[in-house]
This record gives sequence, C-alpha cells and structure tokens, in this order.
Amino acid sequence: MIDQQVPLRGGAARLPVRPRTGRFLVLAAVFICAACGLVYELELVALASYLIGDSVTQASVVLSVMVFAMGIGSLLAKRIRSRAAVGFGLIEAALALVGGSSALVLYASFAWLGESRHALVGFSLTIGVLIGAEIPLLMTLIQRVDRQDAGGAVADLFAADYVGALVGGLAFPFLLLPMLGQLTGALFTGAVNAAAGGALVLWLFRRDLSSRSRWLLVLANVTVIALLATATVLVDDFERAARHAVYGDRVRVAVRTEVQEVVLTGEGRDSLDLYLDGRLRVSARDEHRYHEALVHPAMRGPHRRVLILGGGDGLAAREVLRYAGVRAVTVVELDAAVTRLARTDPALSELNGHAYEDPRLSTVGEDAFNWLREARGSYDVVVSDLPDPGITASTKLYSAEFYGLVGEALARGGRLVVHAGPVGVRPRSFWTAEASVRAGGLSTRPYRVTGRTPGFAAGPDRGTEQSREPRDWGFVLASRRTVPALALDPGAPELRSLGERELRTAGLAAERVRVREQAPSTLVHPRYWEEP
Repeated sequence: MIDQQVPLRGGAARLPVRPRTGRFLVLAAVFICAACGLVYELELVALASYLIGDSVTQASVVLSVMVFAMGIGSLLAKRIRSRAAVGFGLIEAALALVGGSSALVLYASFAWLGESRHALVGFSLTIGVLIGAEIPLLMTLIQRVDRQDAGGAVADLFAADYVGALVGGLAFPFLLLPMLGQLTGALFTGAVNAAAGGALVLWLFRRDLSSRSRWLLVLANVTVIALLATATVLVDDFERAARHAVYGDRVRVAVRTEVQEVVLTGEGRDSLDLYLDGRLRVSARDEHRYHEALVHPAMRGPHRRVLILGGGDGLAAREVLRYAGVRAVTVVELDAAVTRLARTDPALSELNGHAYEDPRLSTVGEDAFNWLREARGSYDVVVSDLPDPGITASTKLYSAEFYGLVGEALARGGRLVVHAGPVGVRPRSFWTAEASVRAGGLSTRPYRVTGRTPGFAAGPDRGTEQSREPRDWGFVLASRRTVPALALDPGAPELRSLGERELRTAGLAAERVRVREQAPSTLVHPRYWEEP
C-alpha cells in the first residue's frame, strides 16, 4: 500500500525552488504530457486505419471512447487528490507504458490474432482514463505550488494543455512518423512521458513524499523506461516476426511509405503477391482474370489515349498496352513507391510485362481527384483501378463529384470503367458506387466476374494458400452516352480467361443481386462503410 504523503504545512508544498519557478515547471510538465497524450491518440487512429480500414469509423471510435474515458478518469482522480503528487507520478508511469506500447500490441493483435478492434477499444478506454485523471491532480499540485484563484489556475493549465496538444499533433505526422515510424515513435513518446512525469514529482515535490512513496515512484519509472527501451531495441525483430505471421516466410520487400505499407512476397512472377496495408491487392495466381475483366470491355471503341487512375503496379497498363491502337497511357498513382517497385522489382516488372519501359506510358505521382481538377485534354478510356470503396481511406475517389470530373475528362464517345469491389460480400458498397457514377452524369452498365482461385486467410495464416474459395469482382462500365453491350473490341488481343460468352452474362450476374434505390455517395455525404 502507498504511504500517505507527508502533511503539508498550511496546504503549501515544500519546494526546492521559488513558487513562481515551481509553477512554471508544473505547466511545462502539463505541456509535455498533453503533447504525449495527443500523440497516443493520433497513433491509435492512424494504426487502426492502416490495420482495420474505414478511417472515419476508427477515428470516431477512438475519439468518442477516449473522451468518454477522460470523464471517468477525472471522477476517479477525486479520490486521490490528497496524494496528488504520488498519484500523478504513478498515473504518468502507467500512461507512458500503456500509450508507448499501444502500437506494438495493436500490431501484434492484428498479426497473430487477425483482429485488433477489441485491442483498439481497450487502449482508447485505458489511455482516456489516465489522461482524464491528469488535470484534477495537476490542478491540485499547481494550487499547492503557487496560491492563486481557481479561475486563473484553470486558465493556465488549459493553455499549457492546448498548446502541448498542438505541438504533439504537429510532431506526429511531420517528425515522429517520418523519422521513427509507428512503433518506435510510440515507444519514444512513452519514454518522454515517463521522464517528464517522474522528474516533476521526484524532484519538485520530493520533500512532500514519504521514503516509501519516493522509492515506489523511482522503481515504477525506471521499470517503465527500461521496458520501453528494451522494446525499442527489439522492435526490428518484432516487426520481422509480425510480418512473418501476416505474410508467411516469403516476404521479399517490405516498405512503409508516406501512404501505406507495401509488401511483396514470393520469389518469381508466378508466386508473387502484393499487399497494401496488410490486404492482398495482387496475386499472380488470378490477377490476369481481374485485369482482363477490368480493362478489355472498356477498350471496345476508340482507345488512342488512355488514363489509368491508381494501378501503380502496372498490370492494368500491361493490358492496355497490348492494343496496337493505343498511342498514350497516363498512370496517376499517389504512392510513388508502388510505381517504383513496378518498374524495378524483377518479379513485378516481369508480371506487368515491363509496362513502364514502354515509351507510350507516362506516370503522375499525385492524388487522382486533385489531378483531374487541373487536367487538360480528353481521354478515350479511363480505367479506375482503385481499392474497394468499402476499404479505401479516401471515399472521395468513389464520390459523385469525382465521377463528374472523370466525365469532363472523357472524349466524345469515351468510356470509364470502375473497379467497385465485390458484389456478393459488399453489395451496398458496390451499388452505391454504381449510383455515384450515374450521379456524376454518366450512363452505366454494371457487371460481375467470378472465379475459383486460392484464397487467403484473414488472420495469422494470412499469406498461406487455403481452400479454393470463389473470388468476386464487381465493375461499372460507364459513358456520357448510352453504354454499349458488354463485348470485346474486334482488335482485342487473345485473352487468358475472359471470353465473349462470359461477358454477355456478366451484366446479368450483377443485376441478379441489385440493391434497389441506393443513394449516391458525395463529398458531403459519404455512404461507404465496411459491411459484415
């Protein structure tokens, strides 16, 4: 049991410095702790978006749970105001350990259990309770340091707290992430948090602590900092082990870019898999079927100039460049690391037919929405090869406004084809995408292509071949005019798996599961979500 603090003479703390200096030191600690607290919050939101997807939902869960928990923490702190110094020191040690290790535990939960939602809620709740307990205790401490009216003390505390939050919020994306990454950044923040809280109590309030309380705080802070330092030393080994659990033992390339985590597995073109943020984006086993279904129906008609939105892997470009009539292909890919891998990785460049060596192809490293707003010229074919609308972090690329911009970029008689996700698994998202294309001023013809190819587990067995589960791809073919029937261009190259007969039934396959009266998604009213 923690010893009771030594009674204070007249309620004032016995400080080693003048009260004014002591007040400054308490406010400095508030500043640092607030910065660390916001970093924990942003860390949870960012990592949850990477691992779970649907960034709006994850941010809402983290923020709402954390704010609720802060209220609970403030109420609980009332019970330890008589031991404010030692209570604050222990709370900061606990917060440093929980917040600093949160990214590691979330990633471990994702890698070995295949699920991190419960861990996300648990960390949001715990961190929120600990942050909420800080202010009442700090309010008590600053009143003991320098007597002032309650209003003035509250104003000073919240000013330091808000400025610290600003610094932490800016440091996270501009310093911690690029310099240290998710895991090491959280561990470093925890160490700073523990050092600041421990130093404040053990030095400034040391005369008001019993010997037992002093040694308890020293032990707690030394233990927390030692654990965080050890985790920092071992973080590379942890990442390798977690990556092995997620992707198997065939990982060749693993890159954390400013946009996402990019992983390539497999040794040759026939065994290559491309993962973006833990999700299988390309499998050499069946990618030809997906890309043939995506590209070739839209190539029926004029196709001199083609625009590919996304598709940095070069596989859609490979199919487009098989047409002799193509004169120019522009690939707009936000993540330059993906196009760089597609150009330089031997297996991926072989799989995409060395598309980036074709002089007809050019690349643009920009956000597709912003690029279309400034684009000049028109295109005969636009291929939207983007992640599923239910999991993409940017639903604006599946909004009615976006398709309106695409429509303006289409030449007379031009066609747009949109990858709109699996029809069977997320029917509402698929038909929302189709409604959004129509709301952008285009006529549509949805179609669905399926296949039976090796599936992949969603948890610790991810990356290992499972039973031959059906694959399901949904597409929307669109035009500013009436969309012609699904068919191949007379000059189409020979395809590996897609034929005229299947195309004739692909539209019916989609219509059989149509969700009626689905509203379009707009910038001010996004309607995509993860469906069970």
